[in-house]
Amino acid sequence: MGFENKVAIVTGGAMGNGLGIVKVLAEKGAKISILDYSDTVETTVSDLKKQGYDVIGFKVDIRNKPEVKKCVDATFEKFGRLDILVNNAGVLKCEPFLEMSDELRDFHLDVNVKGPWNVTQCALPYMIKNHYGRVVTISSVTGEYVGDAGDMAYGTSKAALIGFAKCLAMEVADKGITSNVLCPGYILTPMVEQLAKDTNPDDPESVLKIYAEGMPVQRLGRPADIGHLVAFLASEEAGFITGASIVIDGGCILPETKAAE
Repeated sequence: MGFENKVAIVTGGAMGNGLGIVKVLAEKGAKISILDYSDTVETTVSDLKKQGYDVIGFKVDIRNKPEVKKCVDATFEKFGRLDILVNNAGVLKCEPFLEMSDELRDFHLDVNVKGPWNVTQCALPYMIKNHYGRVVTISSVTGEYVGDAGDMAYGTSKAALIGFAKCLAMEVADKGITSNVLCPGYILTPMVEQLAKDTNPDDPESVLKIYAEGMPVQRLGRPADIGHLVAFLASEEAGFITGASIVIDGGCILPETKAAE
């Protein structure tokens, strides 16, 4: 699965799952454009360049479609093509449903749903022109498969991405472009680490330990785990896979009951 001469845009690629995806694709030869709202994008790009990877980065709010278009256009101008889009950027802020403000609801929908919508609409014309493309969207097991109290906005937005990816697959199937969606469980990212801190500020490590022990594989996922699956779906070898929703959670949603534990 070599990616020499392939160009990928990864949203939210400055840290967490996004950085894991960027590193795997870059190691396999891809040129990378990172779109991220965090100030850390400059440091991430600098570090990756020092490692010999061909990477550029843009600090951008994916809710702002005109700014997103500028970044996508600049990526094409820099590298001369666009082959892969990974819609990874997302947010999670827990709040009980009846206490959740409209602003917090809209924040999730705007970033987690409208953001991928914006980036994909800006990137697709370049893929269509080349009659080749791979779109991989990162959803979650939360929303489609499981749900927790406080996750109403997050789960709703992540479930919407599954419909987005499947309908997109039908829109572009005759254009040499595939669209698939990943549903990760608990991956050791800054988002999950913050969730552990919110749960137990005095001992977040104990929360992470509980998460890991609840996994059939007895560990949390790693960003590289997501990266390797994205790399497969972004490869030419995966050209016959489109519209798929793939769970990657260490078996977390498998147990029918906790009674046997």
